Amino acid sequence: MNKLYSLYIVLTIFISCKTDNGLVLPTSNTIEVTETDSRDSIILKAAHIIPTKNQYEALKNEFIAFIHFGPNTFTRMEWGNGMEDPKIFDLKTLDTNQWCQVMKNAGMKMVIITVKHHDGFVLWQSRYTKHGIMSSPYKEGKGDILKELSESCQKHGLKLGVYLSPADLYQIENEEGLYGNLSKYTDRTIPRVVEGRPFENKTTFNFNVDDYNEYFLNQLFELLTEYGTIHEVWFDGAHPKRKGGQKYNYLAWKELIATLAPQAVIFGKQDIRWCGNESGATRDTEWNVIPYQNNPHKMNSFADITEEDIASRKKLYEAKFLHYQQAETDTSIREGWFYRDEDKQKVRSADDVFDIYERSVGGNSTFLLNIPPNRHGKFSDEDVQVLSEVGKRIESTYTTNLFEGATGPEKVLDGDIESYELLDNSNEIIISTKQPVTINRLMLQEAITTHGERIEAHVLDAWIDNAWKEVAHATNVGYKRILRFKEVTSNKFRIRVTASRFVPAVSNVSAHYYKTRPPQLTISRDISGELNIAPKRHEFGWKPHGEDAISNLNLGFEIRYTTDGTKPTKMSKRFNEPEIIASTEVKAVAFDKDEQGSITSQVFGILKINWKSLASDSFIPEHIDTNAFDEDPNTYWQSKATGSKHHLNIDLGAVKTISAFSYTPPKNNFDGMIEQGAILISDDAIIWKPFEIFEFGNLINDPTPRTHYFKEALTTRYVRIETKTIAGGKKTAAIAEIDFFE
Repeated sequence: MNKLYSLYIVLTIFISCKTDNGLVLPTSNTIEVTETDSRDSIILKAAHIIPTKNQYEALKNEFIAFIHFGPNTFTRMEWGNGMEDPKIFDLKTLDTNQWCQVMKNAGMKMVIITVKHHDGFVLWQSRYTKHGIMSSPYKEGKGDILKELSESCQKHGLKLGVYLSPADLYQIENEEGLYGNLSKYTDRTIPRVVEGRPFENKTTFNFNVDDYNEYFLNQLFELLTEYGTIHEVWFDGAHPKRKGGQKYNYLAWKELIATLAPQAVIFGKQDIRWCGNESGATRDTEWNVIPYQNNPHKMNSFADITEEDIASRKKLYEAKFLHYQQAETDTSIREGWFYRDEDKQKVRSADDVFDIYERSVGGNSTFLLNIPPNRHGKFSDEDVQVLSEVGKRIESTYTTNLFEGATGPEKVLDGDIESYELLDNSNEIIISTKQPVTINRLMLQEAITTHGERIEAHVLDAWIDNAWKEVAHATNVGYKRILRFKEVTSNKFRIRVTASRFVPAVSNVSAHYYKTRPPQLTISRDISGELNIAPKRHEFGWKPHGEDAISNLNLGFEIRYTTDGTKPTKMSKRFNEPEIIASTEVKAVAFDKDEQGSITSQVFGILKINWKSLASDSFIPEHIDTNAFDEDPNTYWQSKATGSKHHLNIDLGAVKTISAFSYTPPKNNFDGMIEQGAILISDDAIIWKPFEIFEFGNLINDPTPRTHYFKEALTTRYVRIETKTIAGGKKTAAIAEIDFFE
């Protein structure tokens, strides 16, 4: 009966309230769900959940930086063990001004530095440990990386945050370590007085804590009182090792942070949550109104939220509390959180970073990108180039609003994200421009500080040929939604809200144009000879997010190609469906309208569909002999390590006249690259006659396909590749792909 009455009240309110301000309940950061709430009343409550002032300011940062720097930078490890000698942090130079200038150019607004990772090594002059910068060679132990970064942030206008790892392997492994030492909980004064190192800030706290929590609170006090304004405190949930049943008294940490850093949000706790991966993957629907079973403001620990559906209506119905908690989408620009090297540690492409930016910032979350400084204390050149390009794309795309001067609801077109328009019963916005505009991005924002998140689904239409045509659609909006679509030209656009939790309040709509870049292409074929031409994928193997950045960004490009070796033009054959290709050169190029990309070419040898392996001297089970001619350069034949001489005999399926062959070494395995060898031929696959020797150089440093042209053509069906010298003195042979050319 109570739920029926609740439903009646909700419906009455909903019908009568498309009124004044679109609010029928008090807004709050957290609202309790009671047993008498109907499903409709739960959704109504969800529509009145809003971010705190600090959360909203953090959302407006949009694109922020992460810095991982410490002993791991010099040991080339991702996680240290806590027993590293501080002297291994052999930093000679440091340029935090370069960091900040690069971040500023990229469009970032804040940097979070890992002042203590899980190894326990600290990057500031702490009073409470000697395991850190004070015991390193940097500036003879007088250096303070956090201080230098703080000064650079103030100079360049960037906000500053700190990552202080709760896990501490040094305090676990050290004989006198405090982590898990089974100390008693007693009343302690924070900060603990250290002779000769007084604090200017005279605030003190009294907490009932153990030794490690006291240590942690003392360090928090240092960080939050001696390095300027701290805007984010970042905690993660990693536990590389536990000891003594150690527990964290987060509620004490929270009180100290709220007092000393009133502008700060706390990551990993009630303010900001982890997106659920470290790869830059985003959800299609990222709600920030999250269901909880307990009051988040009183919780000591928070579990990771990794599911795809985290806050749909179905999830909200199961809640006891509804709480605003935004997501940070975190990943690294390099393969790993810490810097390792320049040649093997790959860097994300500008396409990939910009794609993550649009998916995360434009998907109701914050983009946190890690940029690990190198052993010279600087960002490496490749990282700088990528970030510079990303910054240029953000500025060129989103600085210009193509709806400027348009007619439509004034409060969604005024550029003021604090003003808003309540939608009427039509649930649509129509915007007209004086002249037709060409756009491929639309940005929407809800008035989340006053009305919360309400839109569940929406559609963008354009007026084309005297009719509305759907251009794009998506689910929720929240702080910001960026719609991406093939470019469309019109002077009239319509945004339709097709589902909502309550009366939608839209604060901002803007239109933009992203200048697509015709992608670089790759040309390949399968074992049957079927041709494939596609955008080249950037090789980045660390925690792949599964998105195709090229396709996401370059909507609407076309591929033109030739099969006779001539230069492709806009009039050449368009690549739509595969065709069988053999013994020819294919050239291809991508076009975005009239802009042409770079031409890519590939010479193909004879078809391999009928090839057979007659014999090889040996192979290891995971790298069989037929991998040498399966048209997949990611697989390879590898012999056993029995010496420098190995062979592979191939039946080409028919007699062929061959003028050259190419050898592709495995690109990720330096063991087995064939430096010298010979080609032998046979009439019966029994008796083999030497035909010609070959030699390839610098394979380890440049593992790319190599071609050997014969002095004169050979005619045969049976071919034997015999090795003589393996690069680096290795004892095994490997072939990723072998090709013969007619």
